[in-house]
Amino acid sequence: MQYLAAHKKLIGVAILALSAFAMAPLASAEDATVVKLTLKNHKFQPAETHVPANKPVTIELNNQDTTPAEFESKTLRVEKIVAGGATATIQVRALAAGRYRFFDDYHQDTTEGVLIVE
Repeated sequence: MQYLAAHKKLIGVAILALSAFAMAPLASAEDATVVKLTLKNHKFQPAETHVPANKPVTIELNNQDTTPAEFESKTLRVEKIVAGGATATIQVRALAAGRYRFFDDYHQDTTEGVLIVE
């Protein structure tokens, strides 16, 4: 019983710290800039999008084609398969200013876009 009483404060602090850590991704997702992209006829619309630097980005990709697409970007460090006729949400970390290319890995010749971070 003495052990529990002596460590009660320490346990409370640990639980509080873990709770704050678990909530951190939710806070950044709420602050994210939302980008809506459409994939139609194997082309991104818009093909060029501007977002603010140092802020997370949420990409909502609506694939209006009947075939699946693989949204991929080496510079954004994301890869996501989106079924034909489906919408996917892609979370991107806060980015430094620059140009970040993305593409459909299944149709690289025609399906390319760029996220411009300013």
